[in-house]
Amino acid sequence: MTRNRATLIGLTAVVLWSTIVALIRGVAEAMGPAGGAAMIYTVGFILLCTTMGFPRPRAFPRAYLYVGGVLFVAYELCLALSLGYATSSRQAIEVSLVNYLWPSLTILFAVVFNKHKASALIIPGVLLAFIGVWWAQGGAQGLGLAGTLANVRGNPLSYGLAFAGALIWAAYCTATARMANGKNGATLFFGLTALAFWIKYLGGADTAMHLDVSVAVQIALAGAAMGFGYAAWNVGILHGNIAVLAVASYFIPLFSSALAAVMLSAPLAAGYWNGAGMVCVGSLLCWRATRS
Repeated sequence: MTRNRATLIGLTAVVLWSTIVALIRGVAEAMGPAGGAAMIYTVGFILLCTTMGFPRPRAFPRAYLYVGGVLFVAYELCLALSLGYATSSRQAIEVSLVNYLWPSLTILFAVVFNKHKASALIIPGVLLAFIGVWWAQGGAQGLGLAGTLANVRGNPLSYGLAFAGALIWAAYCTATARMANGKNGATLFFGLTALAFWIKYLGGADTAMHLDVSVAVQIALAGAAMGFGYAAWNVGILHGNIAVLAVASYFIPLFSSALAAVMLSAPLAAGYWNGAGMVCVGSLLCWRATRS
């Protein structure tokens, strides 16, 4: 496989992952936050098994298996439930931007905990990413504290889960870099995530599932976006141009928001787009700060 072809395959993962916010929200509206996510991650697990093989737990280092597994499942729970518990499709998109703080946080954690070298550019990068989230939540007024606080107070559970997810995924990327020994446990962790959602659905008070053709298509697409996205990304980072893939991945907040706004019929204010752009630029600055 040529490097350009592998890079192109890796870039398809960026496109696939950009559809996840809209698809998870759409399925959650019909099947409930936990039930919808359980179906999506089950499909994703099956597709990953077909593309990457059935996982064997003994093949992974124990520290990676336990710590990585817990962090991975916790992140996916936070992500899906933050979108599912949003009060509207528009709020789900706004909440998703909080989750996209993880790229800048990951680089910050790598510098602090893994002793990676970075220039002073990382400071404005992290600050810009956080200001971008703040700006986006302010609505049409932009950098408005009142609008931001009103959004968060209106649904602290969704916003809290999204921010917790950003912290958890940054911790996952930082910790597993030292534990994995080159192993990729995504398939196994997807199966554990699906199991966690089924336990939550069966043991909770989630709404009854209403499955029809439209919802089934969304479940299949969401599962494919996750399953094939991880498989495509794995090819890209192993054989493609990592720098190109990294830069493209930092624009997922914009791609994801644009697709979600169209797919969910949820127009967004200009202030949101300004904030989303700041999050992307902030992540790029953090990434640039660590480039030797």
